[in-house]
Amino acid sequence: MTRLLSITLFLLTFGLALPAVADTEYLVVSGGPAVRQFEDLRKPGEQHDRWWGNFIRTARVRMQEIHNTAPAGTRITWLVYRDGYVRRSAAEHQPLTQNVESVPKAYPYINLVWFRSADELIHYINHGAAGRGGLKISGFEYFGHSNKYSFMFDYSSDTYATSTAWLHQNDLHKLSRWAFSSKAYCQSWGCHTAESFSKAWKRATGTFMVGALGKTDYSDMHLRDWHVGLSSGSRWVKR
Repeated sequence: MTRLLSITLFLLTFGLALPAVADTEYLVVSGGPAVRQFEDLRKPGEQHDRWWGNFIRTARVRMQEIHNTAPAGTRITWLVYRDGYVRRSAAEHQPLTQNVESVPKAYPYINLVWFRSADELIHYINHGAAGRGGLKISGFEYFGHSNKYSFMFDYSSDTYATSTAWLHQNDLHKLSRWAFSSKAYCQSWGCHTAESFSKAWKRATGTFMVGALGKTDYSDMHLRDWHVGLSSGSRWVKR
């Protein structure tokens, strides 16, 4: 104990910061891309995910912004749907899971957690890595496919034009509202979320969710500093 106190006094005396203890946790979720063989069946103007990293690069840029603006002690956890990148890797003969894993190596403040089902995602939201305890969620953001009722983690990945892994609004009652801080910021960067899902999220968690009325746009993001846009006639709404 005496040695620990001496070290602490030394650090404080010479202006060296002690390691920060995370006060809150900010969750960023990335769904998976479609596989090219299914997207090639669509008309050119209707194709999604021509680039595998739509939901990866946008999330990474957003986490950089969060890191630069969030209060000190905010832990950033990135939950990524693994199976979608495994399937796309096999189709394109690229090490996409390794590409994803390279992000926290380059940005050590990002804690990567792979998930494979809605139940795994829900469990992490409720319990964190080792029990939620007093580590409240101060933010939640989703990058991926969605419709008005669901986050679709594997749209056109396992089955053409459909999803086999999703978080439906009817499952949101499984979330613990006590996991979220009272002023948590929540946003979905997927399509149509504000048309129904956002209201169900508010009922389940007690927190508003910003979502799109209409479609979001992941095309030409390099022209928008890798930020997600809105399709014509769409708008962001908090509900």
